[in-house]
Amino acid sequence: MDVSAISTPVSQVSDAAPQPSRLGKDEFLKLLMTQLGNQDPLSPMDNQAFVTQLAQFAHVELAQQTSQQLDALLMAQASSNQLQAASLVGKDAVLRHDGFTWEGASDSPGQTPTVHLSGDVSGRAAQVTAVVKDSSGKAVRRVELGPHDAGPFDFEWDGRDDAGSYAAPGQYTVSFTASDADGGPVAAQALSSSRISGVSFETGYAELLLANHQRVKLADVLRITEAG
Repeated sequence: MDVSAISTPVSQVSDAAPQPSRLGKDEFLKLLMTQLGNQDPLSPMDNQAFVTQLAQFAHVELAQQTSQQLDALLMAQASSNQLQAASLVGKDAVLRHDGFTWEGASDSPGQTPTVHLSGDVSGRAAQVTAVVKDSSGKAVRRVELGPHDAGPFDFEWDGRDDAGSYAAPGQYTVSFTASDADGGPVAAQALSSSRISGVSFETGYAELLLANHQRVKLADVLRITEAG
């Protein structure tokens, strides 16, 4: 078949309507009908070629339907994930996080609260050490916590530095190191716990908004429990 014979009708179709970015089933059908209408009656299209093009048309239509179904499935999955994340509001979360905010000393005597910090050791530790650092990375306070069994533990920081003075208000981090009875290292990590006050989807995925003003990913959460 002479391809040049169908060049004029195809160009008329392209002038009548803007061409899509990809060939859809409607465009494929128009092209096929134009090709059939312009074939040489004395030398019609080979039956095998015609069947091949019909199979291609069916494949295009099936691929488009599959794409639409996948889009609907992804949208339903995203909606389900958002609903599940929203159901976490009001619960307590324990997560891998070493940052916290220190509000500073209170003007009222005896009213300065301590900062509740948490950690976790992978095995029995003969000695656990906590180091509090300011936003510049400078060590402010170093505390020997003594031995701890494997699992989570708590550490209350009174807001004072190694000299006994109250640290300035700001952002701080805490890190833990641990060693066994032979002086070998024991894996330790800082944990944080807070009430979940909201969920944000601004970044395209779910982030938990905590009552202590932190914004964390779900991947950082170790445990979620009922409030209290």
